[in-house]
Parts: sequence; C-alpha cells; structure tokens
Amino acid sequence: MRLIFLGPPGAGKGTQASRVATILDVPHISTGAMLRDHIADGTDLGRQAAERMEAGDLVPDDLVIAMLTDRIAGEDAVPGFILDGFPRNLAQARALRASPGGVVDRVVLLIVDESEIVRRISGRRCCSRGHTFHLDDQPPARPGVCDVDGDPLEQRPDDSEEVVRNRLAVYGRETEPLIGYYEELGLIVEIKASGPIPHITKQILEAVRA
Repeated sequence: MRLIFLGPPGAGKGTQASRVATILDVPHISTGAMLRDHIADGTDLGRQAAERMEAGDLVPDDLVIAMLTDRIAGEDAVPGFILDGFPRNLAQARALRASPGGVVDRVVLLIVDESEIVRRISGRRCCSRGHTFHLDDQPPARPGVCDVDGDPLEQRPDDSEEVVRNRLAVYGRETEPLIGYYEELGLIVEIKASGPIPHITKQILEAVRA
C-alpha cells in the first residue's frame, strides 16, 4: 500500500506515519531524513543538496524528486511505503505522480483545529539531547528539567506561537492546494487527528483498508 500523509505542522504526521508503517510493514519515508542520509553518505545527489543548503538556498524540487524516486525503487518499498513531508506543493505532487512507482493508493489528510496545533507545538519543551515533553500533555516530573538526563528544558525558537502561526500560513499557501489536487483524483481520506494516538491510528488503518 502506497500512502501520503498530509496535514499542517503539529498534526501528528510523523507519529502516525511511523505507527501505521510498522503495522503495515512498509517503510516510513521522511524526506528530511532521506535528505540527511544522502548528505551523510556523500552521494552525488547529497553533495548537490549540501551545496545548495550551504549557500542558504532551498533544495530544488528536481533533486528531492530524484532522491525520492531512488528511495521508492528500493526493495523494501516494493510492497508499499508511507511518505511524510512530501509532496509540499503542486509541482512536487505532479512530478511524483509522473515518476516510476509514484502513483499512490490513498492520501491521508489529518484534520486538526489551528488553536489545537498552536497549543501542541508552543507547549513543547526539549532538552539539549532531544528528549521532548509537553507542558500540558506530558509534563516533566520537575518543571523545566528533563526526566531522562536532568538537563534544562527549553522551548525551541521555531516552536514559539508567532513562528507556529507563520508556519501555518506557509502551509495554507503552499501545501493546502494539494488537497484539491488529490480530491480530484479521488484519493483523499480525512481523519480527525485529535484524541488518543492509538485511536487515530485505528481510524487511519480502517480508512486506508476500506
């Protein structure tokens, strides 16, 4: 089964994609991780991407598409895959559909109210080693201190309410048009992504298996 997970920042795409991929026994392909792997491995595509990033430029769509096409051609992706973080715009969506193996079965759209997204992201606190807590949903035992290693917990700059609202605006401009594109293809399944994580996973599985 070949799936795309769509939704605004903070909708839980990464969490749900990882859970569903494990259950379906297909790879969870995050474009961010894929990009980092190419750069770390020193591939030709990775070197080209690194040059762009070092110059302060975005990685061009053609490079990302080339990496993705290479990835979904892998043996482990033959039974299917879940894409998380791609496509981000109509150009990427059209290029994916035209690429070998790029036709998907379903597009899972996670629906979350904007106020809930702001609450989720702005309430996150992380330590320097990457352990994450939430002021409301998963507070540490001691305020401001990581339960795992005792390091201070801080809010990442990109988790501030102002930045989150800007990220949502960018999503509305660049990514929301994908919803109409995939609706016309009859691929969208909408999932209300509020509530317990296992319940959301169950809804997704029922929808994509229907």
